Amino acid sequence: MNGNKPELLVAAGSLREVSAYIHAGADAVNIGEARFGMRLPGDILEHQLKEAVQIAHEHHAKVYVSVNTIMDHVLLEQLPSYLAELSQAGVDGVVFGDPAVIMAVRKHAPELKLHWNAEMTSTNYVTANYWGSKGAVRVVLARELNMEQVLEFKQKAELDVQVQVHGITNIYHSKRNLVRSYMDHVQESKHDAAEVSSVSDSGLYLIEKERQDERYPVYEDANGTHIMSGDDICMLENLHELMEERIDSLKIETLLKSQSYNETVIRAYRKVIDAYIADPEGYEFNDEWLEGIQAVQDPERELSYGFFYKEQVY
Repeated sequence: MNGNKPELLVAAGSLREVSAYIHAGADAVNIGEARFGMRLPGDILEHQLKEAVQIAHEHHAKVYVSVNTIMDHVLLEQLPSYLAELSQAGVDGVVFGDPAVIMAVRKHAPELKLHWNAEMTSTNYVTANYWGSKGAVRVVLARELNMEQVLEFKQKAELDVQVQVHGITNIYHSKRNLVRSYMDHVQESKHDAAEVSSVSDSGLYLIEKERQDERYPVYEDANGTHIMSGDDICMLENLHELMEERIDSLKIETLLKSQSYNETVIRAYRKVIDAYIADPEGYEFNDEWLEGIQAVQDPERELSYGFFYKEQVY
């Protein structure tokens, strides 16, 4: 965080998106490639890293690279050279979950800053502070924490805190190709518990028998099968609650969304952040900021507060 101003962080899947999202108002972009990063909106490969960093740094924005996949022995052999390439390109930090990344960074790229992201298990400040003692400078909070837990986390964490404030969230991951296996299975017999369908504008999704009105996007990539939330977080109206407690980084997840949609969202969050920072005491929310997002939101995907206002999650 720069003073009282939080960082607006956006996932980008191409050099074009890096430029577009920064021009729309992002302070930082999260990039990577499927070999080392999971659930990315696209691949930015090693030979493109320097250009991505140059685009960002020219506009005083930062670049973080996801190195958060599940590591096997083969990938560990490739990790040192990749981290060295990130360092040479001038990236501002790496997002990790596996301790092997910390060990490799210490040895091969010690100047890289480390952001700990263990997805659904980053739920308490004591564990976060442990990783801080090992070199991490930021913790990415689990999306299942409610507002009270998030704010307590910030008060007691000894490292910067990042919170997702908009977009789709991951609810399940497997290294196996479950969709492909399922499709092979249904050729032989029908499965009554769930249905995987394909539609032209939404791709693959999962429907539970008990909740036929909810669709959970599901897709497979080099890292396996991912099942995503049936709605999109949208904390725009209540962003000031997080800024009041000086949350360091506010993340917009762009996965499975168009570039034009994401730019609309970024501009709205940029307006809210700037308005609040300019006059915290006199800040008032402008409904037009949210209406802009609502106008481009998929009608089949509800905008929600996620877990922020649920009484108890963990």
